[in-house]
Formats: sequence, C-alpha cells, structure tokens
Amino acid sequence: MSVNMNPMHWDELSKAQKYEKIHTQWTGLMDPSVDAVANLANACALLKEAFGWWWIGFYRKINDSLVLGPFQGPVACTTIGYGKGVCGTSWKESRTLLVEDVESFPGHIACSAASKSEIVVPLWRKDGSFWGVLDVDSEHLAHFDTLDQIELEKFCRSLEIILS
Repeated sequence: MSVNMNPMHWDELSKAQKYEKIHTQWTGLMDPSVDAVANLANACALLKEAFGWWWIGFYRKINDSLVLGPFQGPVACTTIGYGKGVCGTSWKESRTLLVEDVESFPGHIACSAASKSEIVVPLWRKDGSFWGVLDVDSEHLAHFDTLDQIELEKFCRSLEIILS
C-alpha cells in the first residue's frame, strides 16, 4: 500500500474539493488486507483532518445495541439502543439523518453538550445486512447540508467492502 503522507492544505479547499480529495485518498489508504478497525480508524482520521469536525466515529451493531467503534474527538457514549437518539433512529429507519439542531431532535442522546448538529449515515455489510453507522457531530448549528449527505453516503458505500 502506498499512501501520500505529504501534509494536505485542507483549509485552502472548498467543501466539494475536500470530498473529492477524500475519495481519492481513501482509495489509496483503505487496505482490505487488514481488519475493519484499522481501516475505520484511518477513515475517521482522514475525515477529521479534512474537516475538523467536533466528533467523527463509528457505532457497530452488536446484538441489540450500537457499540462505540473507532472515532476521533472527545469521549463518547459507548452504547446506543435501537431507535434511540439520532444513531439509533438512523438504524431503525435505515436512512441517513441530517439534524440541524440536536436539541430539537426527540430523544437526542447528549454525549457532549458541545454538539449542536449531526449527520448519521447507516452502513451495511457486503451481504446487505446492517453493520452500524457513521456518526458526525459539529459544535455549530446547521453545519451539515445535502452535499455532506451525498458525499458521506458515497464514502460509506466505499467502506462496505471491508465490513463483515
């Protein structure tokens, strides 16, 4: 595997350009020869480096809960129930949720009072079964938009080949 370790000047790029670079870098960074944890840790680091979001991480389905996986940011909730909070609701509804103000989301789980907006994208295994979610939080209200949804869904589809 060859990874360009030269520092990227992310702050000089538009949001669309950042996503373009992320998709390109991820193609070279993802390594199917190692386990999902290593790949997902790098996925979080890449997104954090590009966007500087408050919190980025994965929750994986284990039995009847979502359990914390690799992440970047402050400490987080370790388990989330089916249909609970934004992550559990994304799981229940099998769709991406874009929340402009987490305080207005019924049943929001406040792992951090600093989180103001959130986007959660469901992930599936290669066989089509539910694997978990990508959860991204911002300390700014209405931080995420349709472009984030489209591009993070695209990014998550590229992750599914390493999920088992």
